[in-house]
Amino acid sequence: MTDIMQAFAEIKRGAEEILVEDELLEKLKKGKPLKIKAGFDPTAPDLHLGHTVLINKMRQFQQLGHEVIFLIGDFTGMIGDPTGKNVTRKALTSADVLANAETYKEQVFKILDPAKTRVEFNSTWMEKLGSAGMLKLASRQTVARMMERDDFKKRFKEGQSIAIHEFMYPLVQGWDSVALEADVELGGTDQKFNLLMGRELQKSEGQRPQTVLMMPLLEGLDGVQKMSKSLGNYIGITDSPTEMFGKIMSISDVLMWRYYDLLSFRPIAQINAFRQQAEQGANPRDIKIELAKELIARFHNEQAAEAAHQEFINRFQKGAMPDEIEEKSITVIGGEIAIANLLKEAGLVASTSEAMRMIKQGAVKIDGEKINDNKLQCQAGSVAVYQVGKRKFAKVTLS
Repeated sequence: MTDIMQAFAEIKRGAEEILVEDELLEKLKKGKPLKIKAGFDPTAPDLHLGHTVLINKMRQFQQLGHEVIFLIGDFTGMIGDPTGKNVTRKALTSADVLANAETYKEQVFKILDPAKTRVEFNSTWMEKLGSAGMLKLASRQTVARMMERDDFKKRFKEGQSIAIHEFMYPLVQGWDSVALEADVELGGTDQKFNLLMGRELQKSEGQRPQTVLMMPLLEGLDGVQKMSKSLGNYIGITDSPTEMFGKIMSISDVLMWRYYDLLSFRPIAQINAFRQQAEQGANPRDIKIELAKELIARFHNEQAAEAAHQEFINRFQKGAMPDEIEEKSITVIGGEIAIANLLKEAGLVASTSEAMRMIKQGAVKIDGEKINDNKLQCQAGSVAVYQVGKRKFAKVTLS
């Protein structure tokens, strides 16, 4: 039982919602490998780190001995997933879908074990269903039920068009679960309607309904919008090591922990230890470097990760600072000092209000790393180079 509960805790790690938790625990207790399904429409040739949140969860199930099914939606990709869209999405051609699918398979095996991964295409059963089968499937739900979806409801209210075939998307995704007899389906929180459709169709077919495990959507580099190529706030898993390192180092210290929770393979205890180190005054930059190196090693190799780290040091830490920097010592009362007060006492700004303004503008760096938290508290006992703008530097020792 202890092993089952440990496995259950690992499965729940980072998950936003599980429907229904008790059902999943009951399935695990039976000790039989479960069929874990996650579908991906190959709508673009390259994946980014946001896509890997689900793939990482698949890897966890795989390591626990379950059967992982990487479902490529070559059929649904030609419909176009309406989730989160305010207009009808352009459907891809069959050639586009197949070309992108091959690229997907190459990329996901940087995370999943290819020998233990079952790859399926949903055209396999959807094309056999035929027109009569599609009509029968369409009869399973009403227009009113489909209009309960937030994105359809919003588009209808705003006068945006909704094509008839878009109503088929949730039904086809649900039918995939029937065809595969899935025990668990993974998806993002924005996929809830589609994921639950699978449960309904399985029940109507006399199958035990799948458990739905929803993962949160990973925020992009801006820390606000979900990671997306169209928004330009993404880190591609085919990005060069140098580009990947620079992008990861640009995220905020707060967002860094979100990335650790959803992207790192480190044990939870080790991530918690990093948090404690940061609370005790460790530079978040150093912890962020460990994350960058881990991800680059995963998608490239360890040598590439070390080389990217060294290049980052040369370009953004050494190269951005003058050879001679004025050294200053500040006595801290109470063990810490607010960043705005530190910059003022170091003579880098005329006032704390100017310090706050410069931080907001992204003009303040600590050891070459831009900061955006104007409430940052700097700990006594630390030594760092503080920079305001392009020309003001000070090496500050806090005592």
